[in-house]
Amino acid sequence: MIVTVGGIKGGSGKTTVATNLAVMRALDGRDVLLVDADDQETASDFTMLRNERMEGGAGFTSIKLTGAAVRTEVRRLGAKYDDIIIDTGGRDTTSQRAALTVSNVLLVPFVPRSFDVWTLEKVSQLTAEMRTANPELSAYAFINRADPRGQDNSEAEGVIAEAEELVLLPVALGARKAFGNAAAQGMGVVELRPQDPKASDEIARLYGYLFDVEMISESAVGA
Repeated sequence: MIVTVGGIKGGSGKTTVATNLAVMRALDGRDVLLVDADDQETASDFTMLRNERMEGGAGFTSIKLTGAAVRTEVRRLGAKYDDIIIDTGGRDTTSQRAALTVSNVLLVPFVPRSFDVWTLEKVSQLTAEMRTANPELSAYAFINRADPRGQDNSEAEGVIAEAEELVLLPVALGARKAFGNAAAQGMGVVELRPQDPKASDEIARLYGYLFDVEMISESAVGA
């Protein structure tokens, strides 16, 4: 499967989502390619740190690509990997459009209480445009960095649910320090010790919906 974690607004946590999915997919025994198509190159920095910190290395392959090379290289390398995760920048770039021509899934995180939600029309329009080149493209959205309480989450979900080209996933990732703490060590949040059960459960639910697998968290096993 080829998954692009994208959107047109920066600061929504795309790289955190992309790197965690790559880690989890690799832990699941898949041969994974993580493509850094973001000019900030944060996914590449994460992989470099992970290679230094983790025994046995990152567990997945990571490359940097920009522009039309995203399309040509992913097409060339697609048969060599079980899954490809593409991290794109927070703008409507040539790199993101190139990624969407070869992706099975567009995954868009939205942050409540921000202008993210109000970019929905543009994201929906981008998705519609890219489906002319890639009719099989599926597009999903979810709430990232969700508030612990209040109506902002539900209001944002209501706006997303009305988007014509996007399917709202019934899962939200909370604004949890565990994600940042894990990234600072070159780890996925499911690898962090001591574990944050809520963070692990949330990313496991997103992973399960995306890859259509049944996830059983350690916290559930220990219950």
